[in-house]
Amino acid sequence: MQSKSIYLYTNESRAGSRLIAMGLMEMLKYEVQDVAYFKPIIHTDAQKDEDITFFKSYFPLKQPIQSAYGITLLELKEWIEKDQLHHAYEQILERFSALEKEYDFILSQSVDNRDIENFLDVDINIEIAKNLPCSLLCLLNSKDVKTPQEIVQKTQLMLLSLQKHALTPQALFLNRIDPPILEETREEISQDIPTFCLPEAAELDLPTIEEIATHIKATILTQDTLMLDRSVKQSKVAAMHVEHYLDYLQEGDLIIVPGDRHDIAIATYLANLSKNYPFIAGLLFTGGMQPPPNIISLIEGANLPILPMLSIDTDTQSAAILVQEVSPHITLSSQRKISLAIGLFNRYVDINRFKTSLTLSHAQTMTPVRFIYALYEKARHKKCNILLPESDDDRILRAAEIVLRRGLCDITLLGDAKVIKQKSSALGLDLSKATIINPHTFEKKEAFAEKFYALRKDKGVILPMAREYMSRMNYFATMLLYEGYVDGMVSGATHTTRETIKPAFEIIKMKADTTLISSVFFMLLEDRVLVYADCAINPDPDAKALAHIAINSAQTAQKFGIKPRVAMLSYSSGSSGKGTDVQKIQEATLLAQKMAPDLPIEGPLQYDAAIDPHVAARKMPQSHIAGKATVFIFPDLNTGNNTYKAVQRSANAVAIGPILQGLKKPVNDLSRGCLTEDIVYTIAITAIQAAKV
Repeated sequence: MQSKSIYLYTNESRAGSRLIAMGLMEMLKYEVQDVAYFKPIIHTDAQKDEDITFFKSYFPLKQPIQSAYGITLLELKEWIEKDQLHHAYEQILERFSALEKEYDFILSQSVDNRDIENFLDVDINIEIAKNLPCSLLCLLNSKDVKTPQEIVQKTQLMLLSLQKHALTPQALFLNRIDPPILEETREEISQDIPTFCLPEAAELDLPTIEEIATHIKATILTQDTLMLDRSVKQSKVAAMHVEHYLDYLQEGDLIIVPGDRHDIAIATYLANLSKNYPFIAGLLFTGGMQPPPNIISLIEGANLPILPMLSIDTDTQSAAILVQEVSPHITLSSQRKISLAIGLFNRYVDINRFKTSLTLSHAQTMTPVRFIYALYEKARHKKCNILLPESDDDRILRAAEIVLRRGLCDITLLGDAKVIKQKSSALGLDLSKATIINPHTFEKKEAFAEKFYALRKDKGVILPMAREYMSRMNYFATMLLYEGYVDGMVSGATHTTRETIKPAFEIIKMKADTTLISSVFFMLLEDRVLVYADCAINPDPDAKALAHIAINSAQTAQKFGIKPRVAMLSYSSGSSGKGTDVQKIQEATLLAQKMAPDLPIEGPLQYDAAIDPHVAARKMPQSHIAGKATVFIFPDLNTGNNTYKAVQRSANAVAIGPILQGLKKPVNDLSRGCLTEDIVYTIAITAIQAAKV
């Protein structure tokens, strides 16, 4: 049976339903134009429901938040008291049907049985599954199940229970399996129904500093909010003198201590910086007391990763009890958990195995959400290794962890392994899967210098100069790429564009079929993704160069899922204007059309005529490109660079780039003001460019 909706069913607590639902929603947001989320039963208010607010905000969903549920627990109780439970199902179905009329697909998620088991003796999720016109997906909690045979038995019991109600799931998710028995469980499970086995990820079952702060209503003293995403492995009350206290420290401790124990605060911070002690997750000061400003200033003035610090009014014992009561979740602010969860889903779930049973009205517009999902999917399947030379930058290390957790590609970092490990641990990051190369001790460094000398001796480089060049980070990194140790490189977070791309021009050089190197920016607007070129490399390209930039940019757009419709921009549309600048665009357009006759390309076009259908109808009524252009070719660097920055800042757009096109191997530049997510996007793009097939 083909279906336009999914119902994710589980009758167990803490099975990991949010992890599975996130993976499903990410797939749906790529495949379908308009997706909705539906929860049949909530506590009291959709605005306060954690699942609804999470999915509404994270993906994000267009639907009104009040449309995302069927009934409240209070309404359910009222129907039960009247002995009219069937009316509850009718109301759920009525609200679901109203949502179905407005959206292309619905992801529905079952209610936690703990919320209703004290006043209802039937599995209401089964009854809802029988009533909703959805494909049924079932989730089983395999945590603490000791053997594959026990998991198989538990799965069979659930299927028998469903069969009694004439329900057959389209797929099964067996989550939280002990990693040592994962492969054996896969072999034991029958595949009559597509079944996916996912391992237990211990970190998802740990609270973050921010989760603890929210739950216990603590005051956050740390200004660096990124540090609040650190996981807490265990909490510990500090009541001893410093010399004894230090012997009890463990990795991931949250230290609970009276607020007037300044000695403990300073000792903990120093321990966190010491190579001889484990890294501490954070400090919780009790009794309504906080370290005085001079102590806080002393700690924060060290210009090193800040130890997260919280404060609470209760006494130390009460605070310790409150911390123990915190239930871990995947929240909007826990980006490290989100990356880990989605990475697990994509690694262990073959979404195509059951996607064919769904009715997916494929989206026609390349939205930012679809674009990013496509980036990640393509990068994940290319299996490339991307080099990040700037390991001294926190943003680079955070981006590297996200990439590794999501499984987008392998990562190589430049630097001293001990220094990188210490810094990443102080930031609460896990970079154990990254390869680290130390330029100072690299065994092939002299060979690199000799190779660089051979490449550049006709430009006046002598061997001693080549050795000096290999002491420069970006030159050494580019030589790693040239020699095939990595597949692509991303730099620029702490270096200028020139420092990043000049070594690439000298060492990597242009593709054989390319006449110039240029760049594009992917502009992620609210409802579409556009390509701007060239906004970073060529200051004043002539007509021939513009034609090549147009064709190369169209090919780049096509490679990343954007249907190219190329607008050659000018201050004039059609034949309305005169002058040498207009003439250059006219000539460039004719050249590009001759070089690529199948490419939809027109010019000259003004920006408003190229992007706005209403303006296009007045200025260029016969045009096939005007009003719906996706690739915008600017006449010069001054125009392009200013325009992309104006759109980025004024329209709150995300600008990914500059992405270089025309090099034999990919090297991409970052803005020095880039955010962590910008780096992740650029790494994914570089991995796709680097793919051999």
